Amino acid sequence: MSDFDPIGQAVSNFHFKKDITPVYVHSEDFDADEIDTSYLFRTYSEMPTLEKEALSRVTGKVLDVGACAGCHSLYLQENNVDVTALERSKDCAEVLKDRGIKSVIQEDLFDYSGETFDTILLLMNGTGIAGTVANFPTFISKLKSLLNSAGRIILDSSDLIYLYENEDGSVDINLAGAYYGELIYQTEYKGQRGKSFPWLYLDKNTLKELVEASNMQIEEFIDGDHYDYLAIIKQK
Repeated sequence: MSDFDPIGQAVSNFHFKKDITPVYVHSEDFDADEIDTSYLFRTYSEMPTLEKEALSRVTGKVLDVGACAGCHSLYLQENNVDVTALERSKDCAEVLKDRGIKSVIQEDLFDYSGETFDTILLLMNGTGIAGTVANFPTFISKLKSLLNSAGRIILDSSDLIYLYENEDGSVDINLAGAYYGELIYQTEYKGQRGKSFPWLYLDKNTLKELVEASNMQIEEFIDGDHYDYLAIIKQK
């Protein structure tokens, strides 16, 4: 089925049936990556340092974009934060509601319109939702439309340059080709694959340029342990 939702199915089966079958992520450029479904339900103590840092920076009314199984939304709600979980997957949205998230919206980010927020949170490679560099202006414009004037966008990403580095420090990248952080992914669950989709990783300089071109600005970068980082974005 072309509309099969591997991650949604995995999240639903783990939550409702205790099924621990993993999800596989395929890309033409790399070996398949296995996602332990339980990781999508991680507790605060199990979260990477950058995620904890992101959660400590939220203020006011929060929109958790791509909430998945709700680990971030649940933590924030348990700490008395007014959080809305936005999730396009019907299966994930059902899990979010069953886990007790008070405000769940099942809709694609690009189709959603409504209230505005003080913090928009996009974790687990938040730039990925843009898909491509060419689509990033549309992506950031959509986020801006949902942001209060003094609000912040908090997202994370990784610079994939390390995948192309040689031992001598040189880098093998085709400068005439597509941006090296643009990937095509396809997820698989129990032998069935979903639709392929574009996913974007950005280096900090490119993100800064794209953000500034959209009349916004980087307030702060916080570096992780291995080419990953957190970016806090505000309006000019």
